[in-house]
Amino acid sequence: MRRQPLAISLTISLAIVLGAMGLAITSSQAAPVAQAMPPQARMQAWEDHVRMERESVFSDLEWRAVGPQQAGARVEAIAVPPGNNGTIYVGVGSGNLWKTTNNGITWTPIFEKESTFTIGDVAVSQSDPNIVWVGTGETQPRHSGYSYAGTGVFKSINAGETWQNMGLHDTHHIGKVLIDPRDPDVVYVAALGHFWTRNDERGVFKTADGGSTWEKVLHISDRTGVVDLVMDPSDSNILIAAAWRAVSGEATVSGLESGLYKSTDAGASWVKLTVGLPPWPLGRAGLDFAHSDPDVVYAFIDNWGPYTGEQAESRRPREIIGGEVYRSDDKGDTWRKVNEEDLYPVFGIYGWKFCDVHVSPENEDEIFILGNRAFHSTDGGKTYERIGEEILRLHDTRGEIMHLDHHEIWIDPLNADRVLLGNDGGLFISYDRGSTWLHVNNIPAAEAYAVTTDMAEPYNIFIGTQDNAALYGPSDKAIGDMPTDPWENVYLDMWTGGDSFVILRDPTQENIVYYTHQHGHMLRMDLDGESVYSGRESTEEIAPEAPEGEPEWRRSWYMPFLISHHNPLTLYAGANVLLKSLNRGDNWFAISPDLADEGGGERAVVPFGTITMIAESSLEPGLLYVGTEGGSIYLTRNDGAEWTKVSDGLPAKWVSRVIASQHEIGTVYASFTGFREDDFEAYLYASPDFGETWTPIRGNLPSESINVVREDPTDADILYVGTDLGVYVSLDAGESWHSLSTNLPTTPVHDLVVHPRESELVSGTHGRSAWVLDIEPIRNFER
Repeated sequence: MRRQPLAISLTISLAIVLGAMGLAITSSQAAPVAQAMPPQARMQAWEDHVRMERESVFSDLEWRAVGPQQAGARVEAIAVPPGNNGTIYVGVGSGNLWKTTNNGITWTPIFEKESTFTIGDVAVSQSDPNIVWVGTGETQPRHSGYSYAGTGVFKSINAGETWQNMGLHDTHHIGKVLIDPRDPDVVYVAALGHFWTRNDERGVFKTADGGSTWEKVLHISDRTGVVDLVMDPSDSNILIAAAWRAVSGEATVSGLESGLYKSTDAGASWVKLTVGLPPWPLGRAGLDFAHSDPDVVYAFIDNWGPYTGEQAESRRPREIIGGEVYRSDDKGDTWRKVNEEDLYPVFGIYGWKFCDVHVSPENEDEIFILGNRAFHSTDGGKTYERIGEEILRLHDTRGEIMHLDHHEIWIDPLNADRVLLGNDGGLFISYDRGSTWLHVNNIPAAEAYAVTTDMAEPYNIFIGTQDNAALYGPSDKAIGDMPTDPWENVYLDMWTGGDSFVILRDPTQENIVYYTHQHGHMLRMDLDGESVYSGRESTEEIAPEAPEGEPEWRRSWYMPFLISHHNPLTLYAGANVLLKSLNRGDNWFAISPDLADEGGGERAVVPFGTITMIAESSLEPGLLYVGTEGGSIYLTRNDGAEWTKVSDGLPAKWVSRVIASQHEIGTVYASFTGFREDDFEAYLYASPDFGETWTPIRGNLPSESINVVREDPTDADILYVGTDLGVYVSLDAGESWHSLSTNLPTTPVHDLVVHPRESELVSGTHGRSAWVLDIEPIRNFER
């Protein structure tokens, strides 16, 4: 029987942000403007991070990298030194920079201990292949997912052995680095800027002295940056830039600032290109010159004009024109649309946050365009065929087709049959112009959202990843221990990937697991079933749905859920209400009122947000906490019959974790992140009295966004924290902290699990897969 509406001890007022409707907003109505952390503070935090690593009493502890490898990851950038067939540089979105000298047989991470891990672009000098530049910060804005801000541009003069940060710290997201082929000291950087807040350090920057000084040569506004930049191969004075307004975490266009700009004097002056281009505001654009005929330039543009064709009804929710290909035969002065069919309704391809185009070095009429899918044209962009789907994988994933979401392509200038492709599934190599592919999925760079473990011997690790589904593997096998990757997919979606989050093994039936896709699409799966594909015969759909006639339950991109400590048949899941099932997800009912937050910032309409975290006490049935996107924390001690807000005085920021103590019944921990406001401060609190009072326990932690806090089950004074740059431990309940990152790469740690049987800490990183640390020395450390 479904419960009736429940009481709440707090009245949540509902206000509408009139500014989102174009009306005036009073100061009492407006949400506070987010304040980005200054770049000087970020760099000081990095110095503190390095010092804590160096001085840590646990600096000799060694993490064990356990994988997976086969999952691949989001490859954002590819660079190959001129004339070198074996050396490849690959930049993984949030997984550092990797290098191979044997065409992908083995890889070495070469950007391990820098102030950032997120890669926007990599470039190798044509005149001196020892000079390598890296622009940091991904350029794929995602409101719900993670697209991390970098710390500027880096330079190596020894082919990646060592690096120097060359500045531009506040650019956050760099789309392109161009090195003048005539003079390696002349470098251009296309910077998109902050995703969440306004800033001036965006546009095109130029150095003529190898990075010692920089000049901003193209600045459009504090909201519009530059995402792509190309140079005429016959005249390095000619540049074309793609400007894109992308603020507030989504690709947004207002006004006509986005568009194409051209310089004929090496960046000294610019003109906006309009002849033949769409009159509508433009979204993202990708650009490329043809080396076989430098008069020819292509632009793959996400046209934000309204779509009015016959398929308009089928295009929802993107009722815009979308991806279009334009060609210029006069170095960009005039343009014409060349695609004869609408790319979105015919091919299902759009530009949006991907949007790239590359021209064959042999033929100006042969191009590849990249969006959610990749297509090949041999008639100047008029007609297209999808790239080949015949794939050989180094590590079997049981995937059947090419992965979605393509970000980078490199065509060998000496052999156009050789093509390197980067997408959300990793790196692919073709030797026949994209007809067949080798999936080089041996880089351990999975982007984990959540990590869990089971009680098998040896125990297994389960991770839910960004667009590479859910996987599980043995905890005792380090990468390299076996010739093949021992990890297996829990499931795959029909596109050989899938966004996945919490994965929980049923404690009473080891063949049964629960998992979620994006937006709370929840399933129960039999691991012994015949099909690995989500939604087929091995799975049962158990997503929570509101009863007919009642308000819809609003489920977020990342819906938290858990199996009750007190009854393995009972599940809890977080939407805008807290949901409960008594029969393993077959039926659901709400046990809270709507807990949506007020506010929402400049572009939001309130109420907004959902529950981000749930914690159930293992000591008292019915004692539950939930945290929300807007920073609220709620408590119930009677399984939802009554709720109390217990977050007064805490930051009004995204609740990244709530933990009910397994040692003291009234103790609760909470962490918050300002990541979505360009605020990278550390927010960590503890309460001894069910949230009635809170004490900050960040102690000497550096200013790094905190994603997770965990107790050690053997000692209430030992706490672990995972941040966007590493792992820390406290031996005194948060008064002071020690780094555990000395032998861990710079990587965002999204989740931590202390195994209940083994003395091991498991780290789920968003870019470097899973790691395991022996914590017996921590537990035995003399205090």
